[in-house]
Amino acid sequence: MHLEKPHGQMSESLLTAAFIILSGGLQDAYTYLCRGKVFANAQTGNIVLLSAYLFEGEWRHSVRYLIPVLSFMLGIFAAECIHRRCKYTEKVHWRQIIIVLEIVLLFFVGFLPQEVNTFANALVSFVCAMQVQTFRKVRGHAYASTMCIGNMRSGTEALCVYFHTHDREVLRKALTYFGVIGIFAVGAGFGALLTARFAEKGIWVSCALLIVSFFIMFIREEEKEKK
Repeated sequence: MHLEKPHGQMSESLLTAAFIILSGGLQDAYTYLCRGKVFANAQTGNIVLLSAYLFEGEWRHSVRYLIPVLSFMLGIFAAECIHRRCKYTEKVHWRQIIIVLEIVLLFFVGFLPQEVNTFANALVSFVCAMQVQTFRKVRGHAYASTMCIGNMRSGTEALCVYFHTHDREVLRKALTYFGVIGIFAVGAGFGALLTARFAEKGIWVSCALLIVSFFIMFIREEEKEKK
C-alpha cells in the first residue's frame, strides 16, 4: 500500500525567506532614514549610540536608543511565547500568526506622525525581533533575516571551506548566505526610495511583502515536519 509522505511548511524555503528578508532590510532603512536615525534591527548600533550619549550626559538622547533595545528583547520574548502556545495549531502555522501580528503593527506605524518616533521605532524593533526569532533557517541553514553580520560570517566561513574541500554543497551554502545579504541590501535600498517618496507610509510596502510570505507558507513542502 502506498503511503503519502507528510508535508511541512515552506517557512525555510528561499522563496519565503526572500520576501521576509526584503521586508527586514526595508524596516531598518525606514527607521534610520524616516524615524530619527534609530536602527530597527541593528541593536549593536543602538547600544553604541546609547552608550555614547550616556557617557556624554545626554540622557534624553540615550533613552531614544534604549527603548528600541528593550522593545527588541520584548519582541523575542513574545515570539517565543506565541511559538509555545500555538505550536500545534492546525489551520495556520504558528509562524503565520507571527506574520499577521507583524503586518498589523507595521500598518499602524504608517499612521504615526514624526512627533511619536520613539514609539514608532519601538514597534518596528518589536516586529523585527519577532521576525528574527521566528524565521531562523533558510535551506536548512541558520540565518538572520533582519541583520547581516552573522550571515556574512557564515557565508565567508563556508566559502573558505569550499576553497579547501571543493565540496559543491558547501559552495551552495556560501552562495545562499551571500544571496541573503544581497536581498537584504536590495530591501534597504527600496526602503530608502520609499521613505523619500512616501515618508511614514513607506513602511506599508513591508506589510505587502509579509502578506506575500504569509500566503506562500500555505504551500506544503514534502518531508518537512511542522516545527
